[in-house]
Amino acid sequence: MDVTLRETSDADLPVFFTQMSDPEGIRMAAFTAKDPTDSDYFTAHWAQIRQDPAVVLRTVVGENGEVVGHASVYGPPEEREVTYWIGRQYWGRGVATVALRELLRLEAARPLYARAVADNAGSIRVLEKCGFVVTGHDRGFANGRGEEVDEVLLTLLG
Repeated sequence: MDVTLRETSDADLPVFFTQMSDPEGIRMAAFTAKDPTDSDYFTAHWAQIRQDPAVVLRTVVGENGEVVGHASVYGPPEEREVTYWIGRQYWGRGVATVALRELLRLEAARPLYARAVADNAGSIRVLEKCGFVVTGHDRGFANGRGEEVDEVLLTLLG
């Protein structure tokens, strides 16, 4: 599937909210808001993200102009981290890989870091295809699962 990245607009946020409220997406992402269905929290959180000049945020757009997700880089210079969320109906079509590759072209800082819940093989594979390597493991509480989970830590050096 061909996708492009563009600046995020107000009109994208309801789509993001729907995607990020999907129970299967929440389970796979694991590290989510305490209550992903809290629209007030979502609105405040996204206002903060969009106002932060250190955040590189892009909307992922499909070949027919549909919003398929978002991707971003955030954090202080020594801890820049990537994140992305793709709507479940687009999983398994290469969208996340293309979107992340495009995002990495926009963000020159290295190293970059990423985290994924250890059983999210799809996300780990996307990160590896984009040059990230596994550099560690951790455990953390995942709101999306209501329990501690194993995490895979990845780094992009070059």
